[in-house]
Amino acid sequence: GLPHTPALDTPLFGAFLVIYVFTVLGNLLILLVIRVDSHLHTPMYYFLTNLSFIDIGRAISFHSCVAHRYFFHFLGSTECFLYTVMSYDRYLAISYPLRYTSMMSGHSCALLAIGTWLSDSLHSAVQIILTFHLPYCRPNRIQHYLCDAPPILKLACADTTAIEIVIFVTVGIVASGCFLLIVVSYVSIVYSVLRIHTSEGRCRAFQTCVSHCIVVLCFFDPGLFIYLRPGSRKAVDGVVAVFYAVLTPLLNPVVYTLRKKEVKKALLKLK
Repeated sequence: GLPHTPALDTPLFGAFLVIYVFTVLGNLLILLVIRVDSHLHTPMYYFLTNLSFIDIGRAISFHSCVAHRYFFHFLGSTECFLYTVMSYDRYLAISYPLRYTSMMSGHSCALLAIGTWLSDSLHSAVQIILTFHLPYCRPNRIQHYLCDAPPILKLACADTTAIEIVIFVTVGIVASGCFLLIVVSYVSIVYSVLRIHTSEGRCRAFQTCVSHCIVVLCFFDPGLFIYLRPGSRKAVDGVVAVFYAVLTPLLNPVVYTLRKKEVKKALLKLK
């Protein structure tokens, strides 16, 4: 899927193997730590548990292109919605600290998570039906790292313009909508932080959001670059896809949790 010379086969295989191993182990460690430490049973870490589960799922390879396409899109769009929910969670935690516990109760968190998983499974099913109902009569090899819609549609022997427009619109609405809601949440957070009187309080509030902003940018920028350019078939898309499909799941446990003091304390308790 990636453009490279045959001499790079072994180094690339070794690099991806190491990344996948660290991705799975890192996210499994996060799941274990959050599970065993009651101090981490908070809304933020509840959503991080969902995120780690998604990242582990994205590291699994499927033999069938249909299954690969469905689960990759399903897990990716679910992750997109989870980032939005997590930004809303941070907004409530900073803007309404006294009411935060009641507003983000266990019941509310469960409803948000279930709604995210169910809506994205339906959205992904629609994408799969649109993509694979077409007749395919060209060689069944794609120049791409993933079994994704843009390279698959290139193999169709029918006009794919309408399908491309539908995918462009639906992905655009979901990705742009989520990104806009995240931006609105963080604009509100900045406004609330600036109203904090002490510099220490402002610094602490900003630190809780930096991790989320870093991962959101690493996830959304490559995805928007690939999917919001109708008709794109460039090999560079495969390279960009590696970033959000492989590196982002690896960054999540490092950026989100392993650098936090409460997680480090919980890790020490496991020894």
